[in-house]
Amino acid sequence: MPGTIRKNYDFDVAAITESLRESMAGWGTDEEQLISTIVGFNNEQRLEIAQSFKAAYGKELIEDLKSELKGDFEEICVAMFEHPRMYDAKQIHNAMTGLGTDETTIIEIMCTRSNEEITEIKEKYKEEVGNELEDDLQGETSGYFERLLVSLCAAGRDDKPGVDYEQATEDAQKFYDAGAAVWGTEEAELNAILCLRSHQQLRQTMIHYENLTGCTMEETINSECDGSLQNGYLAIVESCKDMPGYFARRLKESFEGLGTKDTDLIRIIVSRSEIDLQEIKEAYAARYETALSDAIASECGGDYNRMLLAIVNAE
Repeated sequence: MPGTIRKNYDFDVAAITESLRESMAGWGTDEEQLISTIVGFNNEQRLEIAQSFKAAYGKELIEDLKSELKGDFEEICVAMFEHPRMYDAKQIHNAMTGLGTDETTIIEIMCTRSNEEITEIKEKYKEEVGNELEDDLQGETSGYFERLLVSLCAAGRDDKPGVDYEQATEDAQKFYDAGAAVWGTEEAELNAILCLRSHQQLRQTMIHYENLTGCTMEETINSECDGSLQNGYLAIVESCKDMPGYFARRLKESFEGLGTKDTDLIRIIVSRSEIDLQEIKEAYAARYETALSDAIASECGGDYNRMLLAIVNAE
């Protein structure tokens, strides 16, 4: 099942560029026109619109958006005009900037992107920041969590189709032995299995593991690991088993506590809008007995709310 935003085959880039310019010209901004234009086209087309805008008017569209808009509405509009992997790279960089490191954002991105996507994130990160992503991740983290991120950064997950059942049986035993090690958990062994096996292979290993031990991999990770390492391992397992369910949970977390975690909410809605947002909506409704659109409407307001709902409910 696809995302909510798809390619629009009625695409006259010059006319759309002019319409977008008109929505921001004169006194104030025509937010309704802006929203319908942004949500009406997929990311590839929006990037073409941004290029057309620069060619026609001699300035960057994103800079115009920043000068016309503010707050969360500005953030989500700008995000919609970012290249997806550049957006990921900037989100990771922001997570490592300032006081403390936002491990949750780094885990979310690094644990759910494909080999090809991670390779492209590294390229965009170098282009944007000037540093190697792996070096910056190592500078901000330590211990086995650092090793996990370095492994993920290497983009070495097997991507061949099919399942090796003998390998799954061996890995299930190795995973058990590593967790039951006499002198503490052998995190390196857990790391290798979780970072190198394909998702299809990992799912079979999870089945063998549960048959072998009577408990789930998640239960073992919870009992044997803690902190960011635990969260990273759990993110891999959860997203491998049920990617839409993982993001439904992350969205639920963005609504919890004092105030909405708007950057998390925006990142998930924007980054999954062309991939699996329909499935995420269904997973959210099934898990929390509330429509995602209702949750957004109760937590967010104004043009920001209208933009989020336009993306979530796009046809």
